[in-house]
Amino acid sequence: MRKPNPHPPIPAPGEGKRGEEGYLGYLLRQAAGAHRLKVERALASLDVTQPQFVTLTMLAAYPGLSNADLARLAVLTPQTVSVIVANLERAGSLVRKPHAIHGRIQHLDLSDSGKALLKTCRERVHAIENELTEGLSAEAEQNVRRWLVSVATGAAAKA
Repeated sequence: MRKPNPHPPIPAPGEGKRGEEGYLGYLLRQAAGAHRLKVERALASLDVTQPQFVTLTMLAAYPGLSNADLARLAVLTPQTVSVIVANLERAGSLVRKPHAIHGRIQHLDLSDSGKALLKTCRERVHAIENELTEGLSAEAEQNVRRWLVSVATGAAAKA
């Protein structure tokens, strides 16, 4: 004879509090987790993690960043960025250059192989982002982007 399960069944994503009835903060976290998993799977064969992809992307957009700047931009801890930078440098994807004035600060730049790796990563991630916006009008997509930025900047709380 089986004992009855004393715990309620866990709802699938999209159901109960994991669905439209859920708290917005939880839904944002759930969506971010699902997106991260898709990106991780898409980049796995390249031996690139999602935080490494973010690091490569930020260095391409803002060359010459320091580790501290990179940590703030990528929303990662300085310790995590140090490990990521060391791994990407070991792989030949980025190079460190000394700061012109401050001897302890080093600027980071993508190497040619890092730029090529980022191009391949972007192609895969772009396909995932296309799936995210599939079925949205340009105006709806812009509204989602605007709302996400307002959440990130705290503007949503001020409105």
